[in-house]
Amino acid sequence: MIKKIDSAKAFLENHLEILACPFCHQPFKLENFSLVCSQNHQFDLSKKGTLYFLTHSIQTEYDKKMLFHRGLMIESGMYQPVLDKLATVINLEGTTLDVGCGEGSFLSELSKRGAVGPKIGFDISKEGIYLASSQPIDAFWCIADLTNLPFSDASIDSVLNIFSPSHYNEFNRVLKPEGAVVKIVPEVHYLRELREAFYPNNPEKQEYSNEKVVAKFAQEMEMTHNERVTYTFEIPEARRLDLLEMSPLEWQVDRKVKAEIQANPLTSITIDVRMLKGNRR
Repeated sequence: MIKKIDSAKAFLENHLEILACPFCHQPFKLENFSLVCSQNHQFDLSKKGTLYFLTHSIQTEYDKKMLFHRGLMIESGMYQPVLDKLATVINLEGTTLDVGCGEGSFLSELSKRGAVGPKIGFDISKEGIYLASSQPIDAFWCIADLTNLPFSDASIDSVLNIFSPSHYNEFNRVLKPEGAVVKIVPEVHYLRELREAFYPNNPEKQEYSNEKVVAKFAQEMEMTHNERVTYTFEIPEARRLDLLEMSPLEWQVDRKVKAEIQANPLTSITIDVRMLKGNRR
C-alpha cells in the first residue's frame, strides 16, 4: 500500500499550480517532500501526508472525539438527500475545495457520487485533518486559515461551505471566473428533536434563524440556486449515541439531562437545511 506521504506528494506533483504561499502568495516548487516558494518559505509534508499552513495557532473546540462521531453519522446516511442534491449542483469534474472539512466525510461521500476532479479539504483543526487523511479517497488535506487561503488566484471550480464560516473575499479570489460557492446552512428546524431534548426549558436554543447568513451570501455572490431541504432521518440503533456527541449543541448541556437522553436516545432526527449556490460577481 502506498504511504500517505507519497500519495500526497503525487497529488502535489500533479496539481502544484493550485497552491500558493500563504505568507507571500508566490507559487511553490516541490522539493522532495516540501513546498518552497521564491521567498524561501517552506512547508513540509507530515507522515500522514498533510500540510500545516497556519501562520499562528488557532484554538478550536472541534476535537477528535466530536469529529469522529460526526463522521460516523455522515457515513450512516444522515445527510444522504443533501449530498445527492449537492452532487447535482457542483462541477464534479472540477477542482473542489471543502472549507472547514473536519474529518473529511463530505468530500468522501461526494467521491462516491462521482466527484472525480481534484479534491482538497482544509480545516483549522489538526485533529480533524489527521482523521481526514484516513479517508479512502484521492484528496489532499491541510491545516489552513479561512482568511488567508494557501491557494492560487482563480484555481478552484467549487468551494464547499458546509456548516462552516465564510470569507467571501478569499472565496472570490481563489474561484475560477466560472466557479461557484455552494453554502449549506441549518434552517430553523435543524436537529429540532436534539435541541428540545438538550434544552427543554430554553425555547431560544430550540430554534434559531440564519436569515442574516443567507442575506450576506446574496449580497456577496450572484445567487443561482436557493433550495430548502427538509426530511426526517431514522437513526440506526448503533448510531443513536453518536448523535449526542457530533454537535456543538452538547457543549453546554447539563450532565443529568445528557445522561437521561443517553439512557433513552432519540430514534429519529429532523434535517432542515438551506442549500445556496452563487457565482463570482
